[in-house]
Amino acid sequence: MNAPEARRHLEAIFKAALARVDPFQMIMDHVRLTGTILEIDVENVSKRIDLANYRQVFIIGAGKATAPMAMAFEQILGDRISKGLIVVKYGHTASLSRIELLEAGHPEPDENGVKASARIMEIAGEADGETLVITLISGGGSALLTLPMHMEADGESVTLTLAHKQDVTHALLGCGADITEINCIRKHLSGIKGGRLADQIIPGTNLSFILSDVVGDDLSSIASGPTVPDLTSFDDALAILENYKITTAIPAPVLRALELGSQKAISTSQEHENSVLKRSSNILIGTNRLAMSAAGAKAESLGYKVVFLTSRITGEAKEVAKFLAGIAADTAVSDMLAPKPVCIISGGEPVVTLQGAGKGGRNQEMALAFLGEIRRDPEFFNGVSFLAASTDGNDGPTDAAGAFASVEILQRAVSSGLAIDEYLKNNDSYHFFQRIHGLCKTGPTNTNVCDLHVILIGSPADFGYAY
Repeated sequence: MNAPEARRHLEAIFKAALARVDPFQMIMDHVRLTGTILEIDVENVSKRIDLANYRQVFIIGAGKATAPMAMAFEQILGDRISKGLIVVKYGHTASLSRIELLEAGHPEPDENGVKASARIMEIAGEADGETLVITLISGGGSALLTLPMHMEADGESVTLTLAHKQDVTHALLGCGADITEINCIRKHLSGIKGGRLADQIIPGTNLSFILSDVVGDDLSSIASGPTVPDLTSFDDALAILENYKITTAIPAPVLRALELGSQKAISTSQEHENSVLKRSSNILIGTNRLAMSAAGAKAESLGYKVVFLTSRITGEAKEVAKFLAGIAADTAVSDMLAPKPVCIISGGEPVVTLQGAGKGGRNQEMALAFLGEIRRDPEFFNGVSFLAASTDGNDGPTDAAGAFASVEILQRAVSSGLAIDEYLKNNDSYHFFQRIHGLCKTGPTNTNVCDLHVILIGSPADFGYAY
């Protein structure tokens, strides 16, 4: 397959995956208003809510994908919405008329996130027994919902600040911890996460619509579970810091808060048996598996046989790249997984342990490591093209969704005098691919269901498929 054709196919496959998990369309497809009845049908969930039983409807939420979700509810509910407020990452916006939209920092929280979170809690606190609160949650919500906790226990007072939260976030993002571990710590330092938002809504009724960016779709980890019971503990949070050897990088007040919690001087975020949380319904509307399925359907339409690996890829991005490259080489040489042309698809959310001061993200690092494997044995990768990309359009703190890898891209790198190992060592994958036009840029997608990894082997045209 020639390089331009392979890249066009990879981009088309990724675009199809994004379209399948478009938050606006998912809400419009699965939620409708018939008279006064709000009808919700999502996979195994079917609910009917009579809005005649409610005096007011609030819409609140946080996450990179919540703007299009809010836009859909504005179309569905119209003037039934009494008030609303969502907070999104800068640039991940939509045109709203009834629901206020605020932008804040991600992945590191900022003052706008603190202000937005406080206002969301204020609105939630206005709910009474005749209020329906619709909460919209997607990936990114953990950083955007930033409400540092103040606590008093046994005569000791501990006040956490935004700076404390920023320091903790910076340490966690660079140590190699996965999103579940990061969010465990966030929940135990927050006044809104770990079920506390659901607690604030009572005596109102809460209905949450959740788009998953967490491997395995654990609702308590998505955006740190603001409306979901927290099954983790302060001991778990301390153990994570110790496991990654970052205790010394954590501000002293944060450590003290976790220690007090561990000593039972502070109540846990929310216990799973808490009757308050049982009044909160949580509905999962979009997942990485749905995006993979749509990617596979598009690949089939282009003439590829499709092999799905898993939606649960985790671990160090460089090691994942070696694993995927091995599969690609075996299939290219011996049709191990399927006869060519074949499209191999996986999803998930690997991590990067930062060692250098470069710029990049987990997908760009994965693509660079994949390119390193091609460099070792290029003859095994003839006809192989690879894309690793984040479905939210922002891989790490960059404007790229991810990057491409192939023998042709390797040749460009060699011609440009770029040393793959040096860029990997400095975690500088963005600048590497920028120099050889290997970045995948979509702009903010307003969705977020983890990452996709797509390998193409062979050309449909070479095997008599007309597309």
